Amino acid sequence: MSDRVFGGIGLVLALFFGWQASIIQESFLSDVVGPKMFPYIIATVMGIASIYFLLKPDPEPDWPNAGRLAEIGFAALVMLAYALALPQLGFVIATALAATYLTWRLGSRPLESVIIGVATSVGIYVVFRLLLGLSLARGPFGF
Repeated sequence: MSDRVFGGIGLVLALFFGWQASIIQESFLSDVVGPKMFPYIIATVMGIASIYFLLKPDPEPDWPNAGRLAEIGFAALVMLAYALALPQLGFVIATALAATYLTWRLGSRPLESVIIGVATSVGIYVVFRLLLGLSLARGPFGF
């Protein structure tokens, strides 16, 4: 039953994402792909996954204990803090901090988490900003 609820909520969110993407106003100077493509891809993948959960739910889902649920909730708060810190810290620093914390909580050792967080942040910056020329939040150091 819980998988069907999850699938239903996911499907509603996918439809909402798709609708929000459809109302993005495009500049006449936008590239061929445009700003709508990525949200459409996310909405499509989320919609397909949600339909799968609706059609083939797990008969006996294994729910995490209270400690794990609290950790999941805290990870969600970290993502919220990431979104709020992005304009002030910039993409590279905010992403490095969030990725470091999340990889540490997923089981990496602290030093490994720092390396993974920084490498992830710089790697995404190189691909999206330097190679694709997309705009990312600039921090106090200009990147």
